[in-house]
Formats: sequence, structure tokens, C-alpha cells
Amino acid sequence: MMLFLMKMLKLLRERSQKRKKLLAQTLGVSSVNELRQILGTDVDTVPKKKDQILSDCVENSLKNLKHVSSLTDEIVYKDSSTFLKGTQSSNPHNDYCQHFIDTGQRPQNFIRDVGLADRFEEYPKLRELIKLKDDLISETATPPMYLKTDLFSYNLKELNCKFDVILIEPPLEEYQRTCGVTNVQLWNWDQILELDIGEVAANRSFVFLWCGSSDGLDMGRFCLRKWGFRRCEDICWIRTNINNPGHSKNLDSKAALQRTKEHCLMGIKGTVRRSTDGDFIHANVDIDLIISEEPEYGSIEKPVEIFHIIEHFCLGRRRLHLFGCDSTIRPGWLTVGPELTNTNFNADLYTSYFSNGQNTTGCTERIEALRPKSPPPKGKVTGRGRGGFNRGRGRDRLSL
Repeated sequence: MMLFLMKMLKLLRERSQKRKKLLAQTLGVSSVNELRQILGTDVDTVPKKKDQILSDCVENSLKNLKHVSSLTDEIVYKDSSTFLKGTQSSNPHNDYCQHFIDTGQRPQNFIRDVGLADRFEEYPKLRELIKLKDDLISETATPPMYLKTDLFSYNLKELNCKFDVILIEPPLEEYQRTCGVTNVQLWNWDQILELDIGEVAANRSFVFLWCGSSDGLDMGRFCLRKWGFRRCEDICWIRTNINNPGHSKNLDSKAALQRTKEHCLMGIKGTVRRSTDGDFIHANVDIDLIISEEPEYGSIEKPVEIFHIIEHFCLGRRRLHLFGCDSTIRPGWLTVGPELTNTNFNADLYTSYFSNGQNTTGCTERIEALRPKSPPPKGKVTGRGRGGFNRGRGRDRLSL
């Protein structure tokens, strides 16, 4: 723009000089400078013509442009309000991506009703179902047991039990660069692959493997296949930063964008169909998304909601949590890991809790009436179910 105006001004000045020379020749003077003497006035006081007016406008524009340029060099924009004043929205800050750039507040911070307490306020039947299931889970839960041990060397067969659900929460190497973790022994995927999970999994069972947000999505699938599981779902944890807004202290060098989510792969072993195995699973109760606050910098703690999802979905009472810690000890679970401070595990006592063959929580008539149903096997009635497990033709699909 500046270059264009300067060229225009030069052109106008050249035209003005040509007019003055023509006027000097007409009046019989030798030079343009003598025009002032003959006319008895300054040539600039002659009424301005169209080109002269345009020349003055261009000169004024150039002066204003230089002034604005000098101001913008000094202005430092601290937020987006300057650019959003002309928007039609009553709230100029509803651009959450721009708001993140301005403040570090992640867009997911503004999603409503994500907490367990208020999530089902507008769905009374679902709220009643969740309460009834939680009560039944609490009544049938085994006393919490925990075992402090080094999982590098411990033989999981010594647990002397086959588990319906296995939750694995390894301290991944990527947490060092994404979460600033330095106070725990980190594991690589080759070491995780060597865990003998298949030996402690029941014939029909589920595994939940936290795998980070990097190469774990691929490596986690290798682990599931080696352990004898089929990947059937991907639970995604979207991390909010309401309590500690700001940009990440550690940025993953392998990522193009800031990563604010983490994945938990879910695997299934054996044949489990949601329309016929209601004694073992209750599908369609929860979703495959967790939205909750990220832990403090340096912590790898996972959201407690993963326990609720597992317990609501799988009715199996034999639940194993690997790489747990004191804060994750929970009724109905056997917690194993090196970060525990104590041990109360007794293999004989633990297996005695299931000696009567009662391996599931069971179900009440009211829960059965409230829980979302899946269609019967193909051929009996028409219709298709919701959900996302065991996807494919001819398969009975499952869902959390």
C-alpha cells in the first residue's frame, strides 16, 4: 500500500511540473521560477485543479499511514478484544480457540455438566439406574486388598486367581516429557509387553490399558494382541485446566499441537455378546469419554471415573489394578504396584471370597427394567443396537 501511494504521488508531481512549464511558455518567461514574479503571487495560491487536489489527498494519506505505522510498532496485543469489537455476538469471547491463545484456558473447560454429581440431573431414570448400580456394587464388593511389589520381577501367577477385569496404569516414559514425571521408575513398551496378563485373565474378561497420547495407541494394540485380547474400544480422557489455567510447562517435541487428552484402550477376551450376556455386562450405561481436571504437574494420577465406567459395565467381581498406589486402593479391587506403602494381600483369603461361585454382582429387577437394552440376536426381531464393541457384520455389538 505504501509503495503504491508513493508511485501515485510521484506521477502527480510530474504532471504538475509539466503544467507549470506549459504556463511559463505561454506567458513568455524563461523558467518556472519566474512565474511568481509575473503573476504577482505564489503559484500554489492558484485555484487547485483536480490533479492537485488528488495530490494533496495522497500526501495526507501518506502522512497518516506513517503515523499509524509508528503506533502499531509500539502496540502489544494482550488479548483478542481489539479484533472482536466488530462481531455481532453478545459475547465477543465465545471463540474458545482464541480464548485459549489469550488465557491458556482450554476449550473443554466450558463444557457443562461433566461431573459425576450433576451429569444426570435432566435424566431421572438414568440417575436412578446409576444409583442402584452403585449401591449393588458397594454391597457385593470384596474388602480392598493391596500388594506392594516390583512388577518387573513379580510373577502374576502367584496371585492365584483369574480376573474378570484388569486395569493397567503403567508409568510410561512419555510422561517424563509431557507431565514432568521424575519420581517413579518409568516403563517402556517392550517391558509392558512382557507382562503376563493373559495368564491371569479369565476366559471371558476385559482389560483396560492406559497408553498415553503418543505411540501408545499403536503399541497398546500390540500388547492386547499378545495377551490374547481384541481391541474393542478407546476411552478418551479430555483434560481440563480450570484450576491451573495456562499453557503446558512441558511440550511434547513429537507433537505438532498441545496434547490435552489421553487414551485408555479396552480389550475383550472370549465371546461376550451384549444381547445374551446380561449376567456379565450391562452395555450403554456410560460413554467412552471422560472430561475432568488434569492432575498437578509431575503427577500421573488418572481420573477416578475410569473405575465407575468399569464397574458399571462389567459385573465381574474379580478386579485387578496394576501399577496402583495408595490413593487408588478401592473396595472390590486388588491393587498391585511398587508405589504402594503397605501390603495386606493374602491369596487364600482373596480366593475364598469367590469360593461359592458368586463371581458377579448380580442384578435386581429394577436395574434390569431401567438399563438400556440391546436387540435380541439377528433373526428374532428387526433393529440394530447402539454401541461400539466388536464392530463388524454378523457380530453382536457392545457399548459402554
